[in-house]
Amino acid sequence: MRLDTTKFCALTVAKGLSLIFAAILLAAPSAARDYRPALLASTQYTYDPASEVDVELVLAVDISQSMDTEEQEIQRAGYVAALTSREFLDAIQVGPIGRVAVTYMEWGGVDEHFIVADWTVIQDASTASHFATKIAEAPLRQVQRTSIASALEKSVFLVQNNQFMGLRQVIDISGDGPNNQGGSVTEMRDRMIASGVTINGLPLMMKSNKNTWQAMLNLDHYYEDCVIGGPGSFAIPVRSKEGFADAIRMKLVMEIAGLRMPEPDAYFQTVAGREPIRCNLFD
Repeated sequence: MRLDTTKFCALTVAKGLSLIFAAILLAAPSAARDYRPALLASTQYTYDPASEVDVELVLAVDISQSMDTEEQEIQRAGYVAALTSREFLDAIQVGPIGRVAVTYMEWGGVDEHFIVADWTVIQDASTASHFATKIAEAPLRQVQRTSIASALEKSVFLVQNNQFMGLRQVIDISGDGPNNQGGSVTEMRDRMIASGVTINGLPLMMKSNKNTWQAMLNLDHYYEDCVIGGPGSFAIPVRSKEGFADAIRMKLVMEIAGLRMPEPDAYFQTVAGREPIRCNLFD
């Protein structure tokens, strides 16, 4: 589902999170009844309860040259705050299993992938803090190119080659520019979602000048048309440095809870009446 990002910005974070969390509480009992028996029946003798999680989540974070040091620090701090927030931990607890597996990967050009925090099971404040500390203490990196295509491929590889058995697999990819290396981003996206993952986006549009290339490109529309995909996929743009942590927190809560964007109303509506983005313009 795609958002009219102008109207989305009018929605306060507090109201958005309260609506989301109310939906989590309503949905939790049925989720617990529906998923677990199906998983047990399908896996039979290969089922290992120690490796079972609600979600396998890859946090794929852009560190290309267009992200200056201040933006990288804000990005890191935003993820740390979101991963240790009460809303995130509560969303995990109401899941049918009550734990998630998460890895944090930074990416740039083709084959430039850096695992900052490897796969970790988060189920409470202690495990969340341990994972977040690895992110906070890692040195900052910066690379030149932006290969969303390569980052998506690597993210799915990480999902397919870990020891966990998640009810859902989600790739959470952030970035401040279009794919400019590594082939067609839409072709790679389509291949990756065919494997069963959901790709959600966090287009970063934090430059203060509204005439920057990010705004002129309509990066939020680019992510909607060219990057995200799979069941319940969505993109949430970040338009200010001050709003980064709140956007990350809302996004993680929705991903962990498996919630879709609400149906169109006074705050949300599907994108309509605009020209589609030329996804291959920079490939």
